[in-house]
Amino acid sequence: MRRETGIMSSKPEPNLSGTIVAVFIVASVIIGMWGSIFLLFSSR
Repeated sequence: MRRETGIMSSKPEPNLSGTIVAVFIVASVIIGMWGSIFLLFSSR
């Protein structure tokens, strides 16, 4: 991961990879919350 960030930083848009990672983190958290809620309701 550190090597990829070094390669990305050489490009003129280094913030693009950071925003994509942030979006993936937020999406994974939302999916995890909905998944846990779905499992709780389905288990009842």
